Amino acid sequence: MPKFERHVFVCGNERPDGHPRGSCTARGCAAVRDALKAEVRAAGLSGRVRTNHAGCLDQCEHGPTLVVYPEQVWYGFVRAEDVAEIVREHLVGGRPVERLALPETCINAPDCPHRRPTGK
Repeated sequence: MPKFERHVFVCGNERPDGHPRGSCTARGCAAVRDALKAEVRAAGLSGRVRTNHAGCLDQCEHGPTLVVYPEQVWYGFVRAEDVAEIVREHLVGGRPVERLALPETCINAPDCPHRRPTGK
C-alpha cells in the first residue's frame, strides 16, 4: 500500500464535566470524526487520507479540534457542518480553510485568549 498523503487527527479527549478547559468529546468530536470519515470516503480519498481518533491534542479551549499533517494545519471550533468544506477545500483542493484554522498565537500558547486558568 502506498503512503498516505495526509493524516487527519481528530481530538477525542474527555474531561470531567465543569473542567475549566472543557473537552473535545463534550463539544461533539464524535460527530466531527464520523462526518470526516464519511466525507473522505465520498471524495474518493480513502487510501490517500487517513483519519484517526486521537487522544488529547492539548487544544481543549478550541474544541473540537483536528490537525492535518504533513501541513500541520490546526483547526478549531469545528462542527460536523464544517467538515465538507475542510475536505473539499483542504484535502481535495490543497487550500486550508482559513476561517477555521487556529492562529499560530493560540497553538500551545499559555497566553491564548481562549485559555482559562485551570487552578494548577
